[in-house]
Amino acid sequence: MDISLKLIIDIILHLDKYLDVLITGMGPWSYAILFLIIFCETGLVITPFLPGDSLLFAIGTFAALGSLDVTLCIFLLSIAAIAGDTVNYWAGKIIGPKVFHEEKSRFFNKQHLERTHQFYEKYGGKTIIIARFVPIIRTFAPFVAGIGSMTYLKFITYNVIGGVAWILAFISCGFFFGNIPVVKRNFTLVIMAIIVISILPGVIEFIREKRRPGVLETR
Repeated sequence: MDISLKLIIDIILHLDKYLDVLITGMGPWSYAILFLIIFCETGLVITPFLPGDSLLFAIGTFAALGSLDVTLCIFLLSIAAIAGDTVNYWAGKIIGPKVFHEEKSRFFNKQHLERTHQFYEKYGGKTIIIARFVPIIRTFAPFVAGIGSMTYLKFITYNVIGGVAWILAFISCGFFFGNIPVVKRNFTLVIMAIIVISILPGVIEFIREKRRPGVLETR
C-alpha cells in the first residue's frame, strides 16, 4: 500500500490524536487549517478522500472539552462548506462539460461524476442538501449542478441550507456525545461507524443500479 494512502487512512481512523496535535501545535491557526480542509473536501473535485463527517464529529468533541470554540467552528466551517460548494459549482459550469465527456481524465473520476449525475437526476435540486451527508457524492454534486446549468440562485439556496445543516449536525453530535466515556474509549470504532453509515446510502444505491436490468435486457 502506498505510504501516502496509509497516512491518510491512519489520520482518518485516529482523528482524535492528530487533531489534538494540530490544536496544540498550531493554536489559533488550527481554525484556518480546519477551514481549508473542509473547503477543499467540498470545493475540489480531486480531493474527495479528505475527512468530512468524521472530522466534524471530532471537532465537536474537542470543542466540548474547551480546546476549540464551538460557535466559531460552526460559523467558520459553515462558510468553508458553502464557499467550497460555490467554487465547485462554477468549476462545473465553466470546465465541467469538457471534463465530463472525457473518457480518460487524469484528475477527475468519470464514474464518480456519472454516479452523482444519476443521484442528481433522482433527487433533483434536493441533491445539494442530501449529498452533504454522503461522502464522494458531496464533492461531486455541486460540480454536476454546474454542468447541468442549474441556476445559481436556486443552487445557492440549497447550498446554504445543506452546508449549515451538515456542519451543525456533525459538530453538535461530537459536542454532545463525543466525550461520553464509552465513545472516548472506542473513538476509532465510532469514526469507522460514521464513515460506514455515511457511505451506506451510496453503496445501497450502487447495488440497486447494478441489479437493475439494462436497456438491452428489458427488450
